[in-house]
Amino acid sequence: MPLSSTPAHQVVIVGGGQAGLATARYLLRAGIDVLVLDDQDGPGGAWRHVWPSMTLFSTAEFSNLPGIPMPPFDGFPPASHVIEYLRAYEDRYDIPVERPVHVTRVEFRGGAGDSSLDDASSTPESHAGRFLVRSEDRAWTADHVVAATGTWSAPFVPRVPGRFVGKQWHSANYPGVEPFRGTRVAVVGGANSAAQIAAELTDVAEVTWFTRREPQWMPDDVDGRVLFRRNRERMLAILRGEEDPGADSQLGDIVMLPEVLAARDEGRLRATPMFDSLDELNGDGGGDDDGSGGGFDHLIWCTGFRPALGPVRSLLDGRAPAVPGLHLVGYGDWAGPGSATITGLGPHAKATAAAIAETYGKRVR
Repeated sequence: MPLSSTPAHQVVIVGGGQAGLATARYLLRAGIDVLVLDDQDGPGGAWRHVWPSMTLFSTAEFSNLPGIPMPPFDGFPPASHVIEYLRAYEDRYDIPVERPVHVTRVEFRGGAGDSSLDDASSTPESHAGRFLVRSEDRAWTADHVVAATGTWSAPFVPRVPGRFVGKQWHSANYPGVEPFRGTRVAVVGGANSAAQIAAELTDVAEVTWFTRREPQWMPDDVDGRVLFRRNRERMLAILRGEEDPGADSQLGDIVMLPEVLAARDEGRLRATPMFDSLDELNGDGGGDDDGSGGGFDHLIWCTGFRPALGPVRSLLDGRAPAVPGLHLVGYGDWAGPGSATITGLGPHAKATAAAIAETYGKRVR
């Protein structure tokens, strides 16, 4: 596409999930021209891809983006409830989202008048904005780019020697219990996704849960409400320049959702020391008395995610933007305490929007 026909915006947000929408809402209220580019087929972001039984860790009244509250729900809301909330959020604030758009690259152009852009097809208007945001067949320019791509599309699997002959999965594509009925399943990981998936599979399969250390259970009465308060206290302390009071992991790694608590207390959810080689998971089903021997049909990696920063990675210096006008929102503690949660990301989205608005002499409210 010739640069002369490239749409120009003050801000382009890459990612239309909870982080992108919250940031866009603040910017729009400040009178900033915003476009959100999302690679999904509809609203909901990563919540469109979670496993069927996954729920929030907190109740609806403690799971709000800035602005309109999440509708009530009896218990911990499932993904479908969250998706409909994000759909309503887009509509309520008239957030301009184009989808599906897969951003392949974000280029830093050095601002208007960059001599590297001088060619026969360019015009002064095409030089508006310091970034060029590209998809496979389209492009946009922007003064600021907000990366809000999350982590779900970048599942992490550690390097382990050996070869597993069964089928491997990751929590990112775990489809629910049906494919695992009557099979032997190895679940790997010591945090929430592993505990939840292993717990529900114990009803239909023979499950061995592998962890590198003993599970760090959170107190039974701790859920997302407590974690939100702790994350907010931590964030405010950091902003005041005080000592970091510590991450949620000091409480433990696993939230005791009802299904997890029941499986643990009934003895169905017990951890087994981590294997050294994938070869140990193969065999005829024989093994140790704890059932951790070979012969597994499935291996499910619940080993987390990494920030999906592909389009902007070349513009980063470690974890920080290396060019002016690039901003990161919604990548968990990597980008700020609680910023990967629905309720916790609000202050981070507001701070990002405020920094952008200030460059135009405007204020976020």
